[in-house]
Amino acid sequence: MSKIKSDHLFRLIKTLSKGEKRFFKLYVSRLNDSENKKFIILFNAIDKQKVYDEDLILSKEKTLNPKQFSNLKAHLYYQLLKCLKLCNSNNLDTINIIEFLDYARILYSKCLYKECIKMIDKVKKMAVDNDYSVLLLEILELEKLVIPKTLNAGNERRVNQLITETVKVAESIKNINIFSNLSLKLNSYYVQTGFIKNKADLEKITYFFSSSLPIYKESKLSFQEKLYLYNSFIGYYFFIQDFKQAYIYADKLVKLFDVQPEMKKHKLEMYIKALNNLLVAQHKLYKYNEFVSTQKQLVAIKRDKGLVLTENINLSLFKTIYFHEINRHFMSGEFKSGTRMVAALESEINKFISKLDKHSVLLFYYKISCLYFGSNNFKIALKWLNKILNEREIQLREDLYSFSRILSLICHFELEHSDLVESNIKSTYRYFIKKGDLTVYQTHILDFLKRILTDSSGKSLRKGLIQLKNEMEQLEKNRFEKRAFIYFDMLSWLESKLERRSVQEVIREKSLKRISQVENKIENDL
Repeated sequence: MSKIKSDHLFRLIKTLSKGEKRFFKLYVSRLNDSENKKFIILFNAIDKQKVYDEDLILSKEKTLNPKQFSNLKAHLYYQLLKCLKLCNSNNLDTINIIEFLDYARILYSKCLYKECIKMIDKVKKMAVDNDYSVLLLEILELEKLVIPKTLNAGNERRVNQLITETVKVAESIKNINIFSNLSLKLNSYYVQTGFIKNKADLEKITYFFSSSLPIYKESKLSFQEKLYLYNSFIGYYFFIQDFKQAYIYADKLVKLFDVQPEMKKHKLEMYIKALNNLLVAQHKLYKYNEFVSTQKQLVAIKRDKGLVLTENINLSLFKTIYFHEINRHFMSGEFKSGTRMVAALESEINKFISKLDKHSVLLFYYKISCLYFGSNNFKIALKWLNKILNEREIQLREDLYSFSRILSLICHFELEHSDLVESNIKSTYRYFIKKGDLTVYQTHILDFLKRILTDSSGKSLRKGLIQLKNEMEQLEKNRFEKRAFIYFDMLSWLESKLERRSVQEVIREKSLKRISQVENKIENDL
């Protein structure tokens, strides 16, 4: 117990709401006075600190024995967890189900078999209603122990029903495991490398995906099975950049929750993820009106009094809402208003970023840098790009790191930092060659910048821009090279240079035209 780290205790206390703190103090008051007093002293001392300082606590609180301090911290940590379990028992369905399952086990241990059966029936319904297959299997296993000890006329019927239920639940769990493992593995690949780069990547991931799927009949699957099945298909199609197919499955997933709205409460994090996937697909396909409608569904979660918003849910909502608010600005080409939003929320963003996973943080930085680039604020764009490039142990999203280097070079070029452009071209070449990731797209950009450094006259610059634009237009037709244009709209930047217009103006004009075409097609298809 004494192995609990001090920072774990500090971080746990800092997550408590005012209500939870009050509840804890009432909770520990049931203990004997001396133990209660020590818990409260240590709890209050840590709660007051902004940075954990153990020596300061011991120097101020003489009643706390340094030799017993480690054990006291461990006891306090577990008392807090027990208190939070009680405090949140009405808000978290799994806690209630586990609690009633424990009651059934206690009744069984006391030979109160009829009472145990009644408790099993109650908790089984809770597990079925919430679609918690793993917990349901535990309940069924306990029921198997109890049934032989309750001889009555209906036993045979109940035994047959129990066997049928167990087989069905076991099959469901098997499918859930396969689908969720597949989805998890695909996400792991994507977080590591980004979109597929070449034909070999496509063949590898397609073989992995198709060979991992079991034989199934979709109409026979439970809610949870469909949830993980659709997620795995979404992950696969996003990975191979087939956004139309990803949209179909993302739409099916959201509609799955619409058909069974009670599941939004029980599986709120997965519902947010479903909306996120649909928004990503709508963004990639320029379905602007649908995107705005889905955004409203996402934001409405914050105002829904029937939903319990834990810290984890609030973090997921923050990330998803602001990611897609940035994406909306990308879709409409409104970069300057996007940067004003970021500036207004920077302190809040920084507060939440410390809680986000590294992949989400890097994605945040890159999206924000692109907003500033699109508004011609190359200096601030570099500030956010450097947050990615200064990561010493970059092991996630190698693609983001690579494109951050390219975008950083273009920012320096726009700011006329010739010396930095020259030195960064060399280091960038070395980086890509070392990684075995020097694509045709990257080579064209680096060669263009290299040529401009040696001859930066207006005529040569225009000639170089036209040549690079022609090269990029050809690359955009290549299935594997076109992934680069997902990260940075190189063609719009080149057009802005050649036409002497802002990047925002060019992208906004294209975006509005594309949105109009998509909306007209949707209307014609109806």
